[in-house]
Amino acid sequence: MYDVLPWTDPAPPGATMAEPRDLGRFGAYGGRYAPESLVQACHQVGEAFRAAWTDPGFRAALADLLAVHASRPTPLTPAARLSEELGVRLYLKREDLTHTGSHKINNVLGQALLAKRMGKARLIAETGAGQHGVATATAAALLGLQATVFMGARDIERQELNVFRMRVLGADVVPVSTGSRTLKDATSEAMRHWVSTTGDSHYCIGSVVGPDPYPWMVRELQRVIGDEARAQCAAALPAGVPDHVVACVGGGSNAAGTFAGFADTSARLVGVEAEGGAGAARGRLGVLHGARSLFLQDGDGQIVEAHSIAAGLDYPGVGPEHAHLRDLGRARYVTVTDEEAVAAAVRLARTEGILPALESAHALAWIIRAAGDGELRAGSTVLMTLSGRGDKDMATLKELL
Repeated sequence: MYDVLPWTDPAPPGATMAEPRDLGRFGAYGGRYAPESLVQACHQVGEAFRAAWTDPGFRAALADLLAVHASRPTPLTPAARLSEELGVRLYLKREDLTHTGSHKINNVLGQALLAKRMGKARLIAETGAGQHGVATATAAALLGLQATVFMGARDIERQELNVFRMRVLGADVVPVSTGSRTLKDATSEAMRHWVSTTGDSHYCIGSVVGPDPYPWMVRELQRVIGDEARAQCAAALPAGVPDHVVACVGGGSNAAGTFAGFADTSARLVGVEAEGGAGAARGRLGVLHGARSLFLQDGDGQIVEAHSIAAGLDYPGVGPEHAHLRDLGRARYVTVTDEEAVAAAVRLARTEGILPALESAHALAWIIRAAGDGELRAGSTVLMTLSGRGDKDMATLKELL
């Protein structure tokens, strides 16, 4: 079980988080397991992104949007009171302070610009917690695109505020009532819809999952988190690099973006999953949503339902690059329970005046636990990506507290 393995030495610099090979392979994971009808569409997206990513004009336009519309760079905030209680020096990378309230806007603005460059008129997206859907609706409104967002019926019930935000922004929100009625099923339905609309639509995947080029493309668009944090830590920390870099993991986009900034350093990388959705910690090799990775499965190899109080972590697998980082020993993947996450959210609110998303609270819960049992050395420095704000989760917390 990977959530209890001892630390291993990091893989050597340059061995991790490079561009994937052979149709998006990260070691044994990744690839392009797409229906024949989507192979050409994926190829077009990959070629368009590679061309855009080496185009200074595209990069400048994205940087400008991230600055003036998404409020980047986000600050690095010392959690002074909580640090004193825990005996470690905790710093928060404040993605909750972006426009729309989460890291999702970084990826979506990039993909929306790419869609415009490709001549597409509409964005298709899936969402669980609703933050990716809100970001997609926001970018579509900003750039004059249509938006269709698929969302599990169960998630629609528990994320009512974000559903309303999407609709006010002009997006068409499509309920998905099959399966577990959560993120996995919304992703499946969005991919089915894309099959028949590739001519005028771009599928704006929200995490480092799916067929090539999506895991790599989304990681590169989220790399801004890690690059900013690396520079901020160099200025704020005597050693220049934190001892530990921690982020929550569902599909894993905020973690991948954060880890990309520190993969070539001595920092120990920790991805924190929900106990009921631990693809990296407890998954087995399989294929889902176009990629080979680690997924929760039954004895017959069927994907089983995940569970998390945080809708954004309610996914039965993990992005292929995270599976690769796990195998290399470069990143460690751990789990926390719903109860620990709720307690961590409350503790951050009452010590620092910050209400985190329940997804982010999972990362904090592990830090609290690890500091308490001595796994985090006293006085060590910890960087945590606070991937989203907790407004969307107030109804859930109100029922529990």
